[in-house]
Amino acid sequence: MLSETKLNVLKKISGDFSRDEAIWASGYLAGIAGGSSLTATLPPLSTEVNHQNTVKKITLAYGTETGNSKKLATGLAGIIKKKGIQVKLADLSQYKPKDLGKEEFFFVIISTQGEGEPPLLAKKFYDYIHENEINLTDLKFGVLALGDSSYPQFCKTGEEVDYRFEILGGQRIIPLKRCDIDYEQEAAHWIEQVFETVNKTSDNLSKNSSAPKISSGRKKYRGTVSSLINLNDITSEKETYHIEIETDEPLVYQPGAALGIIPFNSKSVVEEIISLTGIDPKKNIETAKVTDSVEQLLSKHLNISYLLKNVVSQYAKITGHSIPEVRLSLLDLLRIYPVKTAEEFEEIIQILTGQAPRLYSISSSLEAHGENEIHITVAKSEFLVDHQKHSGLCSGFLSGFTEGEIVDFYIQDAGHFRLPDADKDIIMIGPGTGIAPFRSFLWERDAISAEGRNWLFFGDRNFVSDFIYQSELQDFLKTGSLTHLDLAFSRDTAEKIYVQHKLEQKAQEVFHWLEGGASVYVCGAKEPMSRDVQETLLNIIQREGKRSKEQAIHYLEDMELSGRYAKDVY
Repeated sequence: MLSETKLNVLKKISGDFSRDEAIWASGYLAGIAGGSSLTATLPPLSTEVNHQNTVKKITLAYGTETGNSKKLATGLAGIIKKKGIQVKLADLSQYKPKDLGKEEFFFVIISTQGEGEPPLLAKKFYDYIHENEINLTDLKFGVLALGDSSYPQFCKTGEEVDYRFEILGGQRIIPLKRCDIDYEQEAAHWIEQVFETVNKTSDNLSKNSSAPKISSGRKKYRGTVSSLINLNDITSEKETYHIEIETDEPLVYQPGAALGIIPFNSKSVVEEIISLTGIDPKKNIETAKVTDSVEQLLSKHLNISYLLKNVVSQYAKITGHSIPEVRLSLLDLLRIYPVKTAEEFEEIIQILTGQAPRLYSISSSLEAHGENEIHITVAKSEFLVDHQKHSGLCSGFLSGFTEGEIVDFYIQDAGHFRLPDADKDIIMIGPGTGIAPFRSFLWERDAISAEGRNWLFFGDRNFVSDFIYQSELQDFLKTGSLTHLDLAFSRDTAEKIYVQHKLEQKAQEVFHWLEGGASVYVCGAKEPMSRDVQETLLNIIQREGKRSKEQAIHYLEDMELSGRYAKDVY
C-alpha cells in the first residue's frame, strides 16, 4: 500500500491522464514491479499505433433475435482490435439512429427472422432508417447479413439495410455479405475485408483530403420534360418509357448514377380520402417536417400508398379498430376501417411517414448528350387490386407526364456502380429496364472513344415488341462501340431463355474476359435474375477456372471488393 503522501502525489499527477496515458503509466509501473527498468525502452505516448487508431475507428453494430449476431460481432470486434483498429461495439436496440450521420465507418451484422422480418430488438432502428431521410453522405458502410437459406426471404433484412444506407447517400466500401447458418468461416473472411478496406480507405482519404468533390449527391435541379416515348411496340403487354429532361442549369453526374424524384400522389385518391374523412382540404396542419394544407400534405409530402405495418398499428390505436398486421394504402384503410371524425383524421396525418424518393438509373451521358439534358428509362408498373387495375405510384406519375411539364429532381452519385478506366473491358448484364445504366455506359464510352471492349447481355419477353433501344444497340455494334450483343427473349421459344442462359452459353469467352481484367455489371430485378446471374458466374469461374466452389466464391468476392463486380438491383 502507498503512504497517504505518495497516494496524494499519484492522484495529483494522474488526475487528468487520457486513457492512453493511463495505459502507458500502468505498463510502466508494472515493469518496475517486475524488477525491470523500462524507462529507456518504453515508446513515447504518441506512438504510431495510437496515431493510426485515431484515424481508423469503426463502429460495429449488431441486430439479433437469438444471439448469433451479438456473439459473432463480439468475436469479430476482438479480432479487429488486435489489428490496431479501435472498435465501438453497438447493439442496434440501444443505438440512436440519429447518430448515423456522425459516423465515419459503420459496419452492421444483422439477422433475418421468419418471413423476411428484422429482429424484434432491431426493429426500431430498421423502421427509423426507412421512415426518415437521414443525410449519410459522409458514412462509409458495410453489411453482413445472417439468414437461413431454407427460407424464401433469406437475408432480406440485411439486404434492405444495405440498400437503404445507399439510398440515403452512404458509400458502400465493402460488398454486402450474405451468410447461411454455417457462417463462421465466411464471417472471418468478411472481417478481413473490413480491415483491408478501412486501411485502404483511410489512406486514400488522407491522400485526397484536399481533392474537390464532383457532386454532393443532393443538389436539387429543375427541368422540363422534352420527350416521352413508349419504347415497346403496340403489341406488347408492357409500357417502357424513355423520358428526356432538359435543364437551364448545367448537370453534374457520372455514368451509373441515378435520378431521384419524389412523386405526387394521385389527385383522385387524395380527393376520395378528403371526401371519406370530411376534413377541410385547405386547413393548414403542422407535421414533424412540413406545414401545409391537408390537400398539399396528402398530394406531395406524405406516403399514402403502402403504409408500414407500424403505421397501420398506430392507425388501429387511434381509431379503435382491430386491424390485422398488414400493409395497406391509406385509402383502403379508410374504406374498411373508417375514422369517426375529421379531428381523428388529423391525428392520422401526424403518424404518416414522408413521401420517399424513388431512384431511376440515368440512361444518358454528359459527354454524349450535353450538360443540360438527362434521360431515364421507366417501366410502368401495373397490378390488380379487387379486379381493378392500378399503376405503381412513381412509374404512373412519370409515365403520365406530357412534354413541357416541370419536374424537380436530384442526382444520386454512382457510388460503387461506375465505369472502370477507358482501356478496360466491361461485361454488362441488364434485362428489361436494367439496360438503362448500360445505355449510359455505351454512350459515354462511344463519345470518349474508349479503347476497352463492351459486351452486353440483354433480354425481355418478345423480340418484336420488347427489344427497347434496338436501333441504338445495332448502331453501336456497327461502329464497334459494342463488341458483343447477346439477346434472350423468353417468350419467343418453347423453353424460356434468360440472360443467365446466354451467359452460360458463352462461358469460356466470359471467363477469358474475367481473367483479362474485365469488370462485370448487373442491373435489374434482384429476384430471381440477380441471384441466377451470380450463380451462373460462380459456375463459370468454378468450371472454366478449374476451381473449387469456395475458391470461386472468393474469386467473385475479390472482384466485388476491387470494384470489378457491381450490382444495381431492386
